[in-house]
Amino acid sequence: MIRRYADEPRLSGAVRHGGLVYLAGQVADDTSLDAEGQTRDILTQIDHLLAETGSDKRHLLSVQIFLMDIKDIDAMNRAWDAWIDAGCKPARATVEARLADPAWRVEITAIAACRPDARDA
Repeated sequence: MIRRYADEPRLSGAVRHGGLVYLAGQVADDTSLDAEGQTRDILTQIDHLLAETGSDKRHLLSVQIFLMDIKDIDAMNRAWDAWIDAGCKPARATVEARLADPAWRVEITAIAACRPDARDA
């Protein structure tokens, strides 16, 4: 069964299938924030999406982070390091990319496993 969450006109914020959760690129709601603040905003959104889909950050398998300016990597990493569970770090790639909205400093997408206790409704 395929389940879609946080539907928007062009995409679903997350899709669950076969025990995995696929997150669309998440961007900050508050674009006035710097890269560290935008990253914190995005990670909060990811927490909520993962909880809704039967997962959590300890079950992240792979994360891709896109930075408008690679010079923001230290700021992004400060927010990331404060958020991630050190014993459950996912595979991760971070690249510089031209994002669709110039106000976005950071965009994050991920794949996570569902928690073993999560029901596939």
